[in-house]
Amino acid sequence: MQLNLAIEDLLVDLPLPTLYRVRQHWDSQPVTDIDGTVRAQLDAVGLRAHIIPGMRVAVTAGSRGIRNIVPIMRASVAWLRAAGAQPFLVPAMGSHGGATAAGQVRLLADLGLTEESVGCPIQATMDVVELGTLADGTPVFMDRYAAEADGVLVINRIKPHTSFKAEIESGLAKMCAVGLGKQRGAEMVHRRGVYGLRALLVPMARMVVERGRVLAGLAILEDARDHTAALVALPSADIGGPGEATLLEQSKALLPRLPFDHLDVLVVDEIGKNISGTGVDTNVIGRLRIPGEPEPDRPRINVIVALDLTDASHGNATGIGLVDIIPARLAQKIDFHATYINNLTSGLIGLRKGALPITLPTARAAIAAALQMCGQPDMAAIGLVRIPNTLLLEELHVSAALLPEVATHAQLEVLGTAAWTGVV
Repeated sequence: MQLNLAIEDLLVDLPLPTLYRVRQHWDSQPVTDIDGTVRAQLDAVGLRAHIIPGMRVAVTAGSRGIRNIVPIMRASVAWLRAAGAQPFLVPAMGSHGGATAAGQVRLLADLGLTEESVGCPIQATMDVVELGTLADGTPVFMDRYAAEADGVLVINRIKPHTSFKAEIESGLAKMCAVGLGKQRGAEMVHRRGVYGLRALLVPMARMVVERGRVLAGLAILEDARDHTAALVALPSADIGGPGEATLLEQSKALLPRLPFDHLDVLVVDEIGKNISGTGVDTNVIGRLRIPGEPEPDRPRINVIVALDLTDASHGNATGIGLVDIIPARLAQKIDFHATYINNLTSGLIGLRKGALPITLPTARAAIAAALQMCGQPDMAAIGLVRIPNTLLLEELHVSAALLPEVATHAQLEVLGTAAWTGVV
């Protein structure tokens, strides 16, 4: 990508503000015994009664970065094998990985999920089986290997969705309807925009559960420090039902957030599919950019700069349209095929999330441009926050203009000054 360096010359003399390290203090009581908790939960939900010796059980594996996903999957596989089943993993991630089986296996490996680490085979395909149609004629699809299994154990994190609000959002039901539906299932859910997610997600998931021999679900909750807060097994009847809805409310209370209602500039060191389905979590940045959908009330951020794309994204920069300015190093990492496959599959929801932001030669130029364009002419009064990504919000780097607000916040502590590391 060729950029006019004269642009950077206009910004080079603009000083970057002094940053201060600020820590958010959250209560955290993480699960310490992953193996024991998984065993206890799968026992408590009565899963053993559904296991027939020798039966093949598919275990779902998604594409998100989930803390402790390897030991959680390994413990689940070990429990199934001890109960007499023959478990195997299936990638359940819609169109991710460039909508190819090899790409989805590669994404699992990036998360540490391999046949060796989990202790069972991985069977990947983009082929699907049509299980039936909903009352409105919408077809429901399921991963062919999962559909051919004798049973399915659905494992996923439950969290607020990045595009809509409802009783059931991102979790076990979404894994059934979208993840196991592969690209075709994801298209069916997203083709009607947010309405499709609200109206179709649960009935599609229920058909997958009932006709696809889903035995149970194992829900993962994470706290604001990105630790495993709870592991809860649900009977298959509760996937997409009251049990999952209750866990979603618990998850919302644990969500990490920025402690400010308004910022002039937010600098995000990295975005990526392993961080959020939208690259940057819309619940954190307060932006949806979905035609026809109102924007969240808070936080209000004038300009967002993203500095890099995670290697684990393999060039999938879905969500890049949620930020305003990027440096060339990020733009050069974008795989437009992988990105646009994801955007096209998401329909109207992904339309603006694939738009390219203003692109400048360097990270420093991108930040300087944000300072110049943020709407606050007094540089000393600019409220700026720098974060590693939208998952890791425990330590923030903030400008001096925000220190009075930090001083009045009971959960915030100033640790000292911070350097503009990695910004050249």
